[in-house]
Amino acid sequence: MQLAVTDLFKARWTDQIHEEWIEALLRRDKYDRKILERTRGLMDASVRDAKVFGYEELIEVLVLPDPDDRHVLAAAIKAGADAIVTFNLKDFPSAVLSKYDIEAIHPDEFIYSQIDLAPAIACGAIKRQRESLKNPPKAKDEFLAILQKQQLPQTVSALRVYSELI
Repeated sequence: MQLAVTDLFKARWTDQIHEEWIEALLRRDKYDRKILERTRGLMDASVRDAKVFGYEELIEVLVLPDPDDRHVLAAAIKAGADAIVTFNLKDFPSAVLSKYDIEAIHPDEFIYSQIDLAPAIACGAIKRQRESLKNPPKAKDEFLAILQKQQLPQTVSALRVYSELI
């Protein structure tokens, strides 16, 4: 989220996308819906024009390996997005996405490219994210270890180079 407010890129999502990440976290039994709904509200309030509307009519005509992912592609098309950032690359094949000039990008590749594009801005955002973790606070190495566990090895490598900025 800290990267989304830098204006390096335009983050876009829908209420349906919100509901998916909320439900996924609730299945882990470690989260409270009230807190996740508060996060959803903060996301919507913090990122200008992030919400995509009017995409629903496109869903039925799209074909993806997992039909439940069609709403994501429909929203990307409606928003004029260049990319869908997802860990789930296999369900967004380039042969389908290329018809709409959209590509699926792994979050590690995406964050790494933001760091490469604008190191000071991206690292400033990542530093704010690290510093927002207060219970308990995270030292730089602890934070990088968390990112490594979240399947972000390129990001971690880049951040080690810019460790003084995070």
